[in-house]
Amino acid sequence: MTARLRILCRHPLKGHGREELASVRLSAGQAMPWDRVWAVAHDAARLDPDGGWSRCLNFARGAKAPELMALESTLDEATGDLTLRHPDRGAITFRLGDAAQMARAVDWLRPLNPAGRAQPAQIVTASQPLTDSAWPSVSLLSLDTLDDLGARMGMTLSPHRFRGNLWVRGWQPWQEFDMIGQDIAVGPVRLRIRERITRCKATTVDPATGLVQGDTLAALQAGWDHQDFGVYAEVITGGPIALGDEVRPCN
Repeated sequence: MTARLRILCRHPLKGHGREELASVRLSAGQAMPWDRVWAVAHDAARLDPDGGWSRCLNFARGAKAPELMALESTLDEATGDLTLRHPDRGAITFRLGDAAQMARAVDWLRPLNPAGRAQPAQIVTASQPLTDSAWPSVSLLSLDTLDDLGARMGMTLSPHRFRGNLWVRGWQPWQEFDMIGQDIAVGPVRLRIRERITRCKATTVDPATGLVQGDTLAALQAGWDHQDFGVYAEVITGGPIALGDEVRPCN
């Protein structure tokens, strides 16, 4: 079976909504455009004082606030206007980079965060995208691996539990782990697979509802003796990619 790109997804506001795309242009050494460029820092955050990359524990996210996992988003790249939608909160549109509008968005998001935990304080950006890796990564995941995990759990799992960028159909389950250190091509783009992604409690949440349903972490540990799912890749050669592109090993 030929492996092909089946889902493309970005998350302009880290941990707050996902947006599926039909195509995107990747650049060498860069994360996916607009992916995790902004994040919601909480009131206990210790951000890099020089405006550099900061670890995910400084930000509001689904691991601590499950209801955030139900957010969907749409970005207007021309204006920087981001629309967030939630099944219980409705929708809000605000302009990234506009302090007053971002403060309004933080107020709108606050009820989705459990009381007794650090609360959202401000929307911030940094000198590089706020991916969970300290380097500009693109996450690559397998729908075949997702099916295998779901079969073990006896349920259908949404890919959006794992907040990935590129989803491939046509590999053997878990084959992506055997590709660490190798290069693959997605259309004209060359990616180098660098490391596995260790998962957190956000993946135990059903993104349709924002409710915890299905212990993915326990299933990974029991079935495969780890809590990893997906891999981080570096863009070596940039270019346009689109749904349906063939994914193949590089010679």
